[in-house]
Amino acid sequence: MDEIEAGFEKLIEKIEETRGKSAELSVQVKENDAKLLTRMTKSAVPVIKTIGLNMLKMGKMDTKGELYDPMYYPRKMIILGKTDPAAFRPDSPDKQVTDQFCVLSDEGKLFELMYSFDGFLTDSYLNPIDAKTAIDHYGYDVLFMLYRALSDYLKGEEELIEALDKVIGYVFARKV
Repeated sequence: MDEIEAGFEKLIEKIEETRGKSAELSVQVKENDAKLLTRMTKSAVPVIKTIGLNMLKMGKMDTKGELYDPMYYPRKMIILGKTDPAAFRPDSPDKQVTDQFCVLSDEGKLFELMYSFDGFLTDSYLNPIDAKTAIDHYGYDVLFMLYRALSDYLKGEEELIEALDKVIGYVFARKV
């Protein structure tokens, strides 16, 4: 067997080892996905207070399709996922859900934000859910979106610090 064949055999061996290990690790991640999401939500609280949005609680729609008299939830939130809407809201079975999102509040709590629209009024219901329910209803997108939000925030902070360092260097006439 020449060196190329030996290298090829080693490569195939390494692929088989990796495949077995990744399957084993995937099972462990799936068994602990809710724990991971719970820990991530707690860690994300300070960031959500900075980057979170004030989500619409209720608003009226005029004849041009513009919202007026909007009311917002007092807590900031980020959207982690969207799913096909439920048939009706848990707080009011006569209200059909038009849009449904998984959100994380600046308190580290997960919710389903369910919007209803009756032609004039857009209102919503904030349904508290646990990490397992979030993953069951919205998939692993919630984990990915939370990771992505934290990652993007960190990159922005690093760029800000670098820019401020350059400004300070310029102001105090030091070389940057």
